[in-house]
Amino acid sequence: MAACTRFLEWVFFLYFASHIPITVFIDLQALLPSNVYPQSLKDLLKWYVQTYKDPMMMNPPSWFKSFIFCEAILQLPFFPVAAYAFYKGNCRWIRTPAIIYSTHVATSLIPILGHTLFHKFPKDGMFPGPQTLRERVALMGIYIPYLVIPILILLTMLYSKAYNIQVRGGKGGSMDKKKGK
Repeated sequence: MAACTRFLEWVFFLYFASHIPITVFIDLQALLPSNVYPQSLKDLLKWYVQTYKDPMMMNPPSWFKSFIFCEAILQLPFFPVAAYAFYKGNCRWIRTPAIIYSTHVATSLIPILGHTLFHKFPKDGMFPGPQTLRERVALMGIYIPYLVIPILILLTMLYSKAYNIQVRGGKGGSMDKKKGK
């Protein structure tokens, strides 16, 4: 079981470490003025949007901008901390912040995936959205890891023995000490 937990910690480390440049160089382009980014990064975003038909990144709806804002303000500062904790391994102090992060991100991904699957995107325009089921599934394939990995983080934090602190002496906890047991 320890080998499985360590493998997941490496997956989580790679997830958080890779998320830093993705957020800074790609995702924040949806919020920040275009003159902040060099042409090569703008071209990379344009290629992504055209390849995967993701107009939310070039012309984000307000609700999507709010998720990117949360990514910038709440998640980005957490990424290096989490990357360090999972690289080092068995850092129990990351448990509560990882639970908060994973539930926040997992719940944010549900509307994004729902929008991708059910929204009637315009067929024309500079950046048309996905029209066919195949195009929608391809775009969802980009977003789904950002749902699956946070769920794995949540399950690891909740159920792995490595991240659940056991109270010495069996059942007793702080309540038993107050009662004189």
